[in-house]
Amino acid sequence: MITFQRVAKAAGKHLTRSLLAVRRALGARANRGCPACGQAVVGFFRYGDNAEWGCPNCGASPRERLMNHLIAGHVLTVPEQGAVLHMAPNEGSLVRRFSTAADYTPADLDPGRYHVPNMQRVDLMALDASDRYDLFYASHVMEHVPDDHAVLRNIHRALKPGGEAWLIVPLWDRPTEDGSFDMPPRERERRFGQWDHVRQYGLDFADRIRGAGFDLEEIDASAIDADTRHFYALDDRLFRARKPLATGAR
Repeated sequence: MITFQRVAKAAGKHLTRSLLAVRRALGARANRGCPACGQAVVGFFRYGDNAEWGCPNCGASPRERLMNHLIAGHVLTVPEQGAVLHMAPNEGSLVRRFSTAADYTPADLDPGRYHVPNMQRVDLMALDASDRYDLFYASHVMEHVPDDHAVLRNIHRALKPGGEAWLIVPLWDRPTEDGSFDMPPRERERRFGQWDHVRQYGLDFADRIRGAGFDLEEIDASAIDADTRHFYALDDRLFRARKPLATGAR
């Protein structure tokens, strides 16, 4: 669905990306870096309200760069001998990292949208696996599902005891507001920022995660030292949910 908001964001992205290319061609110093592709860059291009959103070399977003920084720094560990379910795998650097696992499943409700080998169709509303995965990763997915409470319970069941779900969602500074797919697309875009979103999350997303039975650690880019955060233009918040080793009946 084409809307004015999407067109404006795309125009800003292409303009600022072109300006960065001109600066590089004119000899501007590449004094920043992207942890997703490992390349030095002269800066980052705008997308929407974020003036330093994308890497001009690989296109990595702030959340993709944050994840790569956390994995490279051993804050997070990809279970190479385990099973990984990677939803909506549109971040190439993370496909490369996660596919080192012995059992890697890239998946989406509409797998044909992705140019990733061995894509599987997975509907999180119908996910019925039990104690199957060591890691579940979903970035900007939960705001699309009709019932996130049900999906969080499904993810909890699908993880092995001790397994982790790494979740990133768009956030605002107000409590979570829910909608539904019964709302017109333009109303969803007005209220939730995008026509195919059915809610806008606040920091109380953490309560929903804990309510599904997870232990939770929140890792915010703002807690990273300022020089590193600036160098890589890091942003966003990771909700690192862990299924307890000993779980009672629910």
